[in-house]
Amino acid sequence: MEGKKNIPVITIIKDGPLKVSGDFTLLKENRFPLESGSEVWLCRCGKSSRKPFCDGSHKK
Repeated sequence: MEGKKNIPVITIIKDGPLKVSGDFTLLKENRFPLESGSEVWLCRCGKSSRKPFCDGSHKK
């Protein structure tokens, strides 16, 4: 399966962030790339100081 892309998967973590894994590019609203990679955790609670990324603030 060499050369086959790793399909992006979004996992909803109960009372936590969204985990995005696989080959993806996260874009800002102006379509400028913000992050690319194989895994990122996105804030859903709105308390993160690193939005859109999770910083664990939801645990407090």
